[in-house]
Parts: sequence; C-alpha cells; structure tokens
Amino acid sequence: MIPTMLVPLMGGNDHDKAKVVQTLLFVTGIKTLLQTLFGTRLPTVIGGSYAYVVPVLSIIHDRSLAQIADGHTRFLQTMRATQGALIVSSSIQIILGYSQLWAICSRFFSPLGMVPVVSLVGLGLFERGFPVVASCVEIGLPMLIIFVVLSQYLKHVHVRHVPILERFSLLVCIALLWVYAHILTASGAYHHTALHTQISCRTDRSNLISSALWISIPYPLQWGAPTFNADHAFGMMAAVMVSLIESTGAFKAAARLASATPPPAYVLSRGIGWQGIGTLLDGLFGTATGSTVSVENVGLLGSTRIGSRRVIQISAGFMIFFSILGKFGALFASIPFTIFAAIYCVMFGIIAAVGLSFLQFTNMNSMRNLFIVGFSLFLGLSIPEYFSRYMTGAQNGPAHTKAGWFNDYINTIFASPPTVALIIAVVLDNTLDVRDAAKDRGMQWW
Repeated sequence: MIPTMLVPLMGGNDHDKAKVVQTLLFVTGIKTLLQTLFGTRLPTVIGGSYAYVVPVLSIIHDRSLAQIADGHTRFLQTMRATQGALIVSSSIQIILGYSQLWAICSRFFSPLGMVPVVSLVGLGLFERGFPVVASCVEIGLPMLIIFVVLSQYLKHVHVRHVPILERFSLLVCIALLWVYAHILTASGAYHHTALHTQISCRTDRSNLISSALWISIPYPLQWGAPTFNADHAFGMMAAVMVSLIESTGAFKAAARLASATPPPAYVLSRGIGWQGIGTLLDGLFGTATGSTVSVENVGLLGSTRIGSRRVIQISAGFMIFFSILGKFGALFASIPFTIFAAIYCVMFGIIAAVGLSFLQFTNMNSMRNLFIVGFSLFLGLSIPEYFSRYMTGAQNGPAHTKAGWFNDYINTIFASPPTVALIIAVVLDNTLDVRDAAKDRGMQWW
C-alpha cells in the first residue's frame, strides 16, 4: 500500500513501483527474522510504517527535487534523499535502544498509562477500516461478514482434532473474495464505473504483475548512493519517534495476546534497538518507508491464537522467497485493498480491546484514573483528527513555518494517535497524585 501511494508521487513508473514493493517485502522478511531471533523475541512482524509518509511527502515536494523534469530521474533522486534521511534518523532508535535509555523511559509506563496508547494503536487506524470497505461495498462487506462468521461463530469446527477455521479462516476468506473480485473484474462489472471505484474493486489495477521481473534480488544501494540533507533528516526523526512509541504499544499487545508475561523494560529497549537496525536496512535498500511493528499481524495473533515465533519466522522466509520471485510477489498486490480493510476492522478492534483489557489491573473507581484514561483517549483521537483535516483542506499541516524540518516534526508527532496519547497519559500518570495512587495505577502487577 505504501509504495503504491508514494512511488508515483516520486515520479516512478509501474516497474519502479514493482521493484519497491519487492524490496519492502524482502527487507520486511529480514527485519522480522532479526526481531524474533535477537530482539524482543515476540511473535511480531516488522513491516513498513505510515508514520513516515509525512516526512517522505515533504522530501517529494522539496523544490530542488520537484523541479526535475524527467520522471525516472526525479524518482531516483527522491529515493536517494529518502534513503539518506532514513539512515541518519535510524540512529535515534539504535542509540535509545542499545544504550537502554528507552528502558529507563519505559519504567514510567504503568498499565494505566498504556491503556490509551495500546488502544489507540488500533483505534487510531479507523480511517483504514470501514471507510475503505465502503469504497467497494460489494466486496468489502461480504469479506467482513464471512470472516467474522468463520473465525468466531464456526471456530469450533475441527478436522481431525485441528481447529481448521480458527487457524485458517483468514486465508479461506481472502481466497474466496479474491476469486470473487477477479470474476467481477473479468466479467466487465466495473468497465463503466468511476475511477475511484475501479481502483478499489478491480484486481488488475496495480499493473505490477506485467512490470515485475521473474527473478530479482534486492540489494543495498540499488538506487544509487544516498544523499544527505539536514532538513530531511530532522523531519524523518519525528517519524522514528512515532514508530518507536507505536511499536512499544504493539509489543505489549503482542505479549498479552501470546500469553507471555509483560516484556521487561530492557527487552523493550533491545527490541527498539533492533527496530532501528531495521530502519537502517530500509535506508540502505530503499523501501521508501521506515520500520514498525505490524499492527494487523498482532491482531491476527489474537484471532488465530497462534503465538509461536517459529510460525512468524517461517512467514518471514516466505516473504523473502516471494520478493525474489517477482511475478509471484506482484500477484498478491492484485488483491483489492478493500479486502484488507475488512480484515483491519477485526484486527485493529482486537488491538484496541487488548489496550482496554489493561484496565483490569487498575482501580477504575478512582476519579483520577477515569480522568487520565478519558482525557488521553479523547485528545489522542481529536488532536490527530484536527491535523488530518487541516492537511486535507490546506495541503499543509498546522505547522507551516519557513523551517521545513520543524513543520515535519510537529505535523508527524501530533498526527499519531498513540504518540499524543502517550505524551498526555504518561505525563498525567506520573505527575497527578502519584504517591496516593501507587496501587491504583497497577504498577504492582506490571
């Protein structure tokens, strides 16, 4: 999804887009293996992050790059500038992680403070749920209903003592609706519909299968030597901080869904350090985005009840395999986004519920706790919504000074619901009646 959105704006063609998709899939496999083997060792997938979209868009609109007439040349120059910014900004997570500074910060996170953060890791992505389902309701709504029926109502159906639908309901639903969408496309159902509907519903709009090579191995610096600019790097650092906070919430959710103990502060810090290595790899290979924990895969962990690291590691192997065999990897890009949006409605909801489940370890008869949770949840949704609407209407964020790096920093930080929630909840939780509320915060359980 991220390369499909960014590569055309960079000036890239369908072949460039196919190559970036392959590269992102390849690097995601490597990052996931590193995290599950040496990082937190939780069953999490480390993928691309939407938090990096704002600073990358800022690089795309940089005057020195936007004025390049040739599209492919502009794409290469923009990609190199993005790579340089990612390489520099990855040092933030590497330093915070391996120096154990993030472990020190994590000690201030109580179950009460993490409730809005983890909840908004899921709830903050509501725009990628039903609004996208409704863009092609004849595919999205059946996907949503069938997935809920198979994974919840029929999850007790066993074949040779294996809960087949609980484990594989997602694969079954995707296969059924993918075939259904292809039949609608091949029968000409969308020939005379609006362009937006065709993009949301058709299985042949990605143009990646014809553009991808049969075999292509991504390698570092494949787009050329990265270029470095201080403004671009400072703007990208905001996205690094946002992905750090989102991943912290996702790690805690993954541990809870996998029936593991809450990850200790030093484990969280180590995981963030390896995520910084992942962002460095993103910069070296050129994926057009940075690293974060895949929220939808954490939700899938809760849906399938499979919390094995080995399963995630085998999946990472498949990612690398499909990225090298370009045609096969591009085939999966023909799945309409509407099908994924229907899945998100379930997965993101599970993550939000995990965040709310931390309330059981706190005293919710306390007016102090009610105030902190309610205030941080509301502003965690309301402030990013203001930034989103402002950017949609004015084509720039509320921060639009002459300092581009400052604009990117503010607009990225406050466009992230979990980040806003963490700032508000953790500050209030550690300053408001702390001594009198030690037991109410749930720190003893933590």
